[in-house]
Amino acid sequence: MSTFPSPDNEGEKPEPRPEDGTRRSFMKQAGGILGLALAPPFVSQAERLAAYSKTVEGVTTMQLKVNGAVRTFQAEPRVSLLDALREYLDLTGTKKGCDHGQCGACTVHVDGRRITSCLTLAVMNQGKEITTIEGLAKGEELHPMQEAFIKHDGFQCGYCTPGQIMSAVACVREGHAGSDAEIREYMSGNLCRCGAYPNIVAAVREVQQKGGKV
Repeated sequence: MSTFPSPDNEGEKPEPRPEDGTRRSFMKQAGGILGLALAPPFVSQAERLAAYSKTVEGVTTMQLKVNGAVRTFQAEPRVSLLDALREYLDLTGTKKGCDHGQCGACTVHVDGRRITSCLTLAVMNQGKEITTIEGLAKGEELHPMQEAFIKHDGFQCGYCTPGQIMSAVACVREGHAGSDAEIREYMSGNLCRCGAYPNIVAAVREVQQKGGKV
């Protein structure tokens, strides 16, 4: 198609089309988008209240069986199991580290299997058996793995220790504590920034060798 000016607009340059790739057309489109982005949100008070009410309506009642006891609380369905344990059930032994499932500090047991609780929703774990670090000891009697961590000084700052212990218990239960190399492999999902790894391996190895019930 010819882009020469017609006789009616002779001497005038053609208006660039949005798709013609010129700098001017790009700036015009970008300016329009930026104007929309920077425009003040004209939201009435009624609309704000309506949005807030929808948020409140999203709260639901949940029940979690944690450490043998059924606990009831109200939270939004998007709440993670980690946040439910810490913020709603006051079980703060389970630690929030990376919140991306990469450090293992939030490890708990669900139906006997270890999971990172930051990567699962609380609502998805209703009706399941959940065990946290608070549920390992029997009253004043520590769990064998807890005793081994103390004996071998398997912690320094202690922040990662609950998750380390929960993974260590699972490691022995799963039969993955036959050698130091195997322990290191199956405990690799739990990070210790203090570098207490040799002591942690020693603690897990002792519990496995004693054949104690974990």
